[in-house]
Amino acid sequence: MSTARNLTTAVLAGAVTAAVASFAVPASAAEMEKCYGVSLKGQNDCAAGAHSCAGTATIDYDGQSFKLVPAGTCTDMETPFGPGSLEPIQRPT
Repeated sequence: MSTARNLTTAVLAGAVTAAVASFAVPASAAEMEKCYGVSLKGQNDCAAGAHSCAGTATIDYDGQSFKLVPAGTCTDMETPFGPGSLEPIQRPT
């Protein structure tokens, strides 16, 4: 019986590990893209020139600041000013 119990435990552990891995954030930069206009104040990854870099955006949804997001998701992100953009954009200040 203990062999069957150990086997069941191992199978269950493997299933849980596989399920958790399916929710993982992409591991490489190649699987990420710059998305402009979606970051909140102080939560940007960098910028197109409006300020120095990471964490320095002074307004929410700054169109000159980007956030790295999983590839293929940027333009589906909605903000109060419209969708995210793969290029720097003008947003109301």
